[in-house]
Amino acid sequence: MTTVRDVREMVGTEPITMLTAYDATTAELVEDAGVDVILVGDSLGNVVLGHDSTLPVTMDQMASHTAAVVRGTDDALVVTDLPFLSVGADRGDSVENAGRLLKEAGANAVKIESGPHTVELTEHLTDLGIPVMAHLGLTPQHVNRLGYTRQGTTQDAAEEIRDLAVAHEDAGAFALVLEHVPANLAAAITADLEIPTIGIGAGPDCDGQVLVVDDAVGLSESAPPFAEAFGNVRDAYADALDGYVDAVEGGQFPAEEHCHVADDLDLD
Repeated sequence: MTTVRDVREMVGTEPITMLTAYDATTAELVEDAGVDVILVGDSLGNVVLGHDSTLPVTMDQMASHTAAVVRGTDDALVVTDLPFLSVGADRGDSVENAGRLLKEAGANAVKIESGPHTVELTEHLTDLGIPVMAHLGLTPQHVNRLGYTRQGTTQDAAEEIRDLAVAHEDAGAFALVLEHVPANLAAAITADLEIPTIGIGAGPDCDGQVLVVDDAVGLSESAPPFAEAFGNVRDAYADALDGYVDAVEGGQFPAEEHCHVADDLDLD
């Protein structure tokens, strides 16, 4: 089974692969593909629950989906997001919420959308035995303040992200997600750190890459500009559903091979 230590030791050896999953079936397929890390992202708010942002996602929802993903995996490292306002406001609540995702849902680590307010918390959680993956750059839980635009594009903003990356490494984070930042900034941060960086819209020089699984397989109706679809699951899904409707309406399904007749029943 992939561990936090394994992921840390992959720096400079081979690229780290990470994808999201929100249910057991998808998790099983992602793991079978050889993905190193499965992220139960609070992106489930958009992808699964139909919200416009991740903000409505609750701890109960994260715990439920995380447990489902854990049941679908054997080897991948399962990291789960702490949703909006579940972490950072109160240290006791933060510890309880992070611990719940490990103790009850079975995750191996938590991911925190990071900032100056999460440095000490990261150290505290790590000291308690809760591995933390930090997340800088575009942090969707801050959509009302930052929007969904590229981050770190000014000198001051880039330096702040770079300093926060080092601070979270020093605090004990075992890895860092960099989202939607300039590729040269991500490359500089990757060179600064001994822990691995995992990019999403952050260029090729990170130690690994992550995408939302629906974007990667071509299930999303629209995807961010930094994503790529490596299949066309949406069209295949639609074709299968059309085939089902046509077969039922045309009387071809269910056919004889789908049915069982109990000859011993007297139904006259």
